[in-house]
Amino acid sequence: MSWMPSNDPILGDAPSCDALELMIAVRRALPHGKRQMVGPFIFFDHFGPVQFVAGKGMDVRPHPHIGLATVTYLFDGSIMHRDSEGNIQEIQPGAMNLMTAGRGIAHSERTPDVERASGQSMLGLQSWIALPKGREEIAPSFQHYGAATLPTVQDKGFSAKIIAGKSFGVASKVEMVSDWFYVEVALDADMSAPLDADHEERAIYLVDGEVEIAGDKFTAPQLLIFRPGDRITVKALRKTRMMFLGGSALEGPRHIWWNFVSSSKERIEQSKADWKAGRFEHVPGEHEFIPLPE
Repeated sequence: MSWMPSNDPILGDAPSCDALELMIAVRRALPHGKRQMVGPFIFFDHFGPVQFVAGKGMDVRPHPHIGLATVTYLFDGSIMHRDSEGNIQEIQPGAMNLMTAGRGIAHSERTPDVERASGQSMLGLQSWIALPKGREEIAPSFQHYGAATLPTVQDKGFSAKIIAGKSFGVASKVEMVSDWFYVEVALDADMSAPLDADHEERAIYLVDGEVEIAGDKFTAPQLLIFRPGDRITVKALRKTRMMFLGGSALEGPRHIWWNFVSSSKERIEQSKADWKAGRFEHVPGEHEFIPLPE
């Protein structure tokens, strides 16, 4: 077992647009100086908690992505998603929103009008799933599954929501282009849960609470990464919420710059030029955009 703290400053040549635009506390667990990916997970941000007063909110202006799929998962608050494919979807707590950028997409993320008028609290996670070679240039798409439609497994003092992939013997209906899994797990104090050993690469992100694993104690927020095949049991020392994540390793490393992910440096450079020249499709109804970082 290895572990990594998840309170690092924003990393990389150019920070993600979300971190720049949110201007709230953001903890980045991936990429890390010691680890680029867990399975295909190449980016993992924990934002909030934050309380927006009435009239204020989140405004992440239109920005581009290539070579990845974004997963936005909320515990509190709501976000209005709009993208250049014409999708408009309010993201609410517990829902699964998977935007596959493929060859290129632009999107914005803003506080909905009703919540902006009244004020709201927000806490959530945003992850990027790097696409496998041969699928990096697929057509962009968007999937949304409401919280009530995602499968759950429950027992006394334990619950798990299967957001993507398969875990605890249950499979999500979310369509994926590679093998990965993502599960929200909640444990009451003194309750335990196993981490499936069948997945090649696995990690646990502690959102809140404290756990014990093989005699070691870990307190949230923190990313824990495990060796393939190890039998892992997680015991909550107090009420704990965490994410189980991982999947099959990709065939090689990825280049990441700003919001672009690719196995090719030349493809990244092309995307930079395309965004700067306005060649990405526009987000309908949006008149702002985030300039390319210089």
